[in-house]
Amino acid sequence: MWTMRRLILPILLACAVALAGCTESKLVVDQAKVITNPGPGKPAPYKIGKPYQVNGIWYYPKADYDYSETGIASWYGPGFHGKRTANGEVYDENGLTAAHKTLPMPSLVRVTNLENGRSIQVRVNDRGPFSPGRIIDMTRRGAQLLGFIQQGTARVRVDIMPEESQQLAALASRQGGDQLPPPPQAAPAGQVVSGGLAPIAGSKVSPAQPQPAAPAPSAPVAQPGTNIIAVAPPQPDGTVLQMPVRPTSIYVQAGAFLRQTNANQLGAQLRQYGPVRVSPVIVDRQQYYRVRVGPIATVADADTTLKRMIAGGHPESRIVVD
Repeated sequence: MWTMRRLILPILLACAVALAGCTESKLVVDQAKVITNPGPGKPAPYKIGKPYQVNGIWYYPKADYDYSETGIASWYGPGFHGKRTANGEVYDENGLTAAHKTLPMPSLVRVTNLENGRSIQVRVNDRGPFSPGRIIDMTRRGAQLLGFIQQGTARVRVDIMPEESQQLAALASRQGGDQLPPPPQAAPAGQVVSGGLAPIAGSKVSPAQPQPAAPAPSAPVAQPGTNIIAVAPPQPDGTVLQMPVRPTSIYVQAGAFLRQTNANQLGAQLRQYGPVRVSPVIVDRQQYYRVRVGPIATVADADTTLKRMIAGGHPESRIVVD
């Protein structure tokens, strides 16, 4: 029983299993995947997709309007520019889109660089990344705005924007594709604090403002020569918000358990990889005990530790930032 909890509970606690890369060609094993060409100027259809397997790992796409995850972001660019994304759009390295392993396409997410506080919105339109320890792949432009274009990776938090994502889903579903899931009962709204940020060339930089519980819908646009009113879909505009920055640490999380004895048992097995922490955490009013190796000094060291742990029989392990 505790073995099953090792496989399931980490999904609730920290992050989807990370295995990185980001191109349609890497999804050929997804037999249910259909690539469509929406045509110039037309939105791609709404797509969640069926479970798929890459490099021996199964992924289970779903609409999750409570999604929030910390981990490591990467970016992909020149080698993919102009190719088709997983939902049939043409990849633009200068656009504000991203690849995610399980969120619906399209979804709107906020990505915050936890190292410098820069935060932007991007639209998910591709699948990936599929190399160990990565939770989202940004475009070249997204990496520039977030300030990690040179180092190639950054510690980030990814939060879905529930109202905007549901609006995108409703509009895209009219183009066909997967069935639109029912909306959640409620979506949480957060509040941020502003701070100084040097402007980035070609972008708008604004201090973060308190966010309303439900943003106003996009203004209706009348179609020329018709009586049809179209609603403009919410889109990222390149605005960079400056969020508060606090110290963070990198860990490799191997599991979480209801029983502390099971957590301690796993922790004893992991001491060969580094210092082990078994700590309580409350999820949905239930206390679990998560098992982590770390803290780890750098992303490169975390990548090495993760690969060793996966090779050592802990495939559910993933990098988290806390």
